Amino acid sequence: TGVATMKFKSPPVNSLSLDFLTEFCISLEKLENNRACRGVILTSAIPKIFSSGLDITEMCGKNTEHYAEFWRAVQEMWLRLYGSNMVTVAVVNGSSPAGGCLLALSCDYRIMVENPKFSIGLNEAQLGIVAPFWFKDTFVNVVGHRVAERSLQLGSLHSAPEAHRIGLVDELVTEEKLQEKAVAVMAQWLALPDHARQLTKSMMRKAVLDRLVAHREEDIQNFISFISKESIQKSLRMYMEMLKKKK
Repeated sequence: TGVATMKFKSPPVNSLSLDFLTEFCISLEKLENNRACRGVILTSAIPKIFSSGLDITEMCGKNTEHYAEFWRAVQEMWLRLYGSNMVTVAVVNGSSPAGGCLLALSCDYRIMVENPKFSIGLNEAQLGIVAPFWFKDTFVNVVGHRVAERSLQLGSLHSAPEAHRIGLVDELVTEEKLQEKAVAVMAQWLALPDHARQLTKSMMRKAVLDRLVAHREEDIQNFISFISKESIQKSLRMYMEMLKKKK
C-alpha cells in the first residue's frame, strides 16, 4: 500500500536511548530511500506507553564525548522525522512525556487513544531541565505560542482529552479503532500529489529545521555544559532513584 508501520519495542518504556535513536534513524532513512514507501505510521508495541522520552541513563554520570554523541543522535532523529518527505502519522497508544511528545509533535498528524489515564506533554521543567529551542519551536508550531509558553513553563503533562482540546493531538479514538483510523487518515493525505504536499510541508517547516542545522554544534555544547552541572546530575540521580522505588 506504500505505507509502512514502525512499532517501538524497547522495554520497559521505549525510552530514547542511543541505540534506539540510531536504529530509528536507520529505519527511517531506509523508508525514505524506498521509492514505493510514501507514508509511515509510528506507534508502540508496548502497552500503555508510546515513549517515555530521552533515556536518563544516557545523561547521567557519563563523559562529555558520550553526551555529545547522544545529543547529536537526538538532533538527528528530529531533523529526519520533522523534515521527512513521507506522510508521518503518530498513533499515540499510551503516555508520551518529554522526548516521546517530541516524536509525536514531529509527525504530520497525531491520533491518540481515548483514555484520560494517558498523558502527553513536554514536561522537562518538572525535572529541572529546559526544553531546547527546537523542541519549543515544534511545540509552538502545533499548539500556538500562548498554550506552549504556559505548558512549557509548568512542565505540564496533558491528559488525552486535554491534549485534544489544546490541539496537541488531532483526534482521539478508542483503542480498537486506532489502526483503522490511522489507515483512513493516511489515505486522505496520500490522495494528494506527493510533490505539492512535500513542497508545502518543507515551506512550513524549513525555518525551524534550518535554525537547528545552523546552530547544531552550539546546541550540542549547550547540552553538554548544562547536563554536566553537578546540580543537574544530582536531580537526575534523584529522579532515577525515584523511578527505581516505583518499580
